[in-house]
Amino acid sequence: MRRSSMELEENEIIEDFPVVHNSAEFLRILFGKKKTLTIFWRKKKMKNVITICAMTLLFATAYARAGTWTTLDYPGVTRTQVRGIDGSNLVGGYLDASDTWRGFRYNGDDWTSLDAPGAYGPPVGPGTVINGISGNNIVGFCDITIGYASGCIYDGTNWNYINKPPTYDKNGQLVETPSTRINGISGSNLVGGYSANHDYGFLYNNITHIWTTINKPGSTWTSVQGISGNNLVGSYGTAEAIHGFLYDGTTWTTIDYTGAACTDVYGIDGSNLVGRYVDASGHGSHGFLYNVTTQVWTTLDAPGAKYTSIFGISGSNLVGTYQEDDSGVDHGFLYTVPEPATLLLLGIGGLVLRRKDLILKNL
Repeated sequence: MRRSSMELEENEIIEDFPVVHNSAEFLRILFGKKKTLTIFWRKKKMKNVITICAMTLLFATAYARAGTWTTLDYPGVTRTQVRGIDGSNLVGGYLDASDTWRGFRYNGDDWTSLDAPGAYGPPVGPGTVINGISGNNIVGFCDITIGYASGCIYDGTNWNYINKPPTYDKNGQLVETPSTRINGISGSNLVGGYSANHDYGFLYNNITHIWTTINKPGSTWTSVQGISGNNLVGSYGTAEAIHGFLYDGTTWTTIDYTGAACTDVYGIDGSNLVGRYVDASGHGSHGFLYNVTTQVWTTLDAPGAKYTSIFGISGSNLVGTYQEDDSGVDHGFLYTVPEPATLLLLGIGGLVLRRKDLILKNL
């Protein structure tokens, strides 16, 4: 039995208490990963009781950073971006030797290249850009008409193209044909952005074929990046900065990392949001995991990376892209949050202890 320099009061016993060196060690102990922690305190009215939910969530944040990073690079190329995840299936894109983007699907064992028929590569278009997956359906965009992007959806057999209808003036004359880019999918609902006289976000139902324009009031542009149930996430611009948002169909909530010059929200799963922020220095970008219920931010930077962006989330698995320097070489990644941190970041807490009854050395 160890004793700290703090005197233990009569009848206060701590048995088998290991030295705690960091927050990750604390969580392993707390969740029974290492030793059983037994704490006894006197049976009298508890005084100086403090709620340590916030402290526990702080530990969870640090523990989340200790998760598993797996680099995922499409074989034989220098640029890979993983942009969507659904269960064990990952999707994204890679840049080939002709500077054309090609989509892919990766199931943990096999890479499958995805090319939308008729998609133009440089100098006309980017190729095939894949952004999201839900079940068998994979979405993104490509240029099949010179000068305009079309949203695309692939069900494993067929490719279909989705375009925001053109606008006409009162005389029936064509005003413009918007470019359409699909960024995310959940069931039959697709989200993204279209370009007209203003960049707007949209929600489109692939069964009812109903378009809903999503435009943050007062913004210079709006882009919807992800969807989970009725909740949409993305970014909008103002004259001062780029802000993330959460929109439930009624209420707009701005999501900004404190002190950041730019915050982009790319993905959502339940109450967990992922994306990237650029700090005030403007040097590099940082990935993040943010829980809207607990309001806890976790910065996640790939080891050795100058730029990290997290594009998708499915449970405890996050996907995205990192760059080690300014060379423009992208590496895809899969990041897995450790289970205790996942539970805590989802709001598990409520543990209360008396200040003197918890003795942590070297925390």
